[in-house]
Amino acid sequence: MSSDTSLSSRQNGIVSFARAVGRVEVEALAARFEVTPQTIRRDLKDLCDRRILTRTHGGAVVSSSVENISYAARRQIAAASKRAIGEAAAELIPDDSSLFINIGTTTEEVARALMQRQRLLIITNNINVALTLYPNPSLSVIIAGGPVRHADGAVVGSATVDMIRQFKVDCAVIGASAIDEDGSLLDFDPLEVHVSRVIIENARKVVLVCDQTKVGRTAPVRIGHLSQISVFVTDRMRSAKLRALCAEREVRLIEARPDAEEPDQA
Repeated sequence: MSSDTSLSSRQNGIVSFARAVGRVEVEALAARFEVTPQTIRRDLKDLCDRRILTRTHGGAVVSSSVENISYAARRQIAAASKRAIGEAAAELIPDDSSLFINIGTTTEEVARALMQRQRLLIITNNINVALTLYPNPSLSVIIAGGPVRHADGAVVGSATVDMIRQFKVDCAVIGASAIDEDGSLLDFDPLEVHVSRVIIENARKVVLVCDQTKVGRTAPVRIGHLSQISVFVTDRMRSAKLRALCAEREVRLIEARPDAEEPDQA
């Protein structure tokens, strides 16, 4: 991808690095480009003002309202936070229960936290989740049918939806690519969103797992609304509007901060 001539060479380097890894952090960028954190913060402000990047706690992510970053890059974003979220969400799921788990890097962390559990029935459209859980003989794992997406191992399409509709489960664990301040849950792929909607419809309880970088992001396809969620597990809720909305709609909010949480950045 060609450089933007309106940006400095360092800013172009920051953008290229962000596109490769998904999320960039102030301190790491300062070390990489051998400048002060204050200089990097000014660069990030400029790039965010141009809507090339979107500011997050301690750094920034690639900004796009129509296309998500690569799945491999998403795995690197807020990895410690996603592990903490996964462990907290798994504690909500008792043995001897049934659940859906949809596609997402955070839902994969929930699956990892469930690896040693007993007598669960898991229906998933996420091949990575199935590969994580099937070695435990006490767990029954069903993959919803349909074509497999090469980019991330998601199974999407009409056959997937038809199979999910055959079940009514105790709990659904879902992710989302973006959460608007009005409580809208958003994603990028209409096929993936259709699966998520049917998952929500066929679960008695819905657990949303999203780290704080998803709040305030934009994506073009609406999954649903926060009011449809039973429990929202995140690492930290910085949005006063969403915190108030959770209280108003009786959505249980769990903040599962990682053990080594990075300090606030100005």
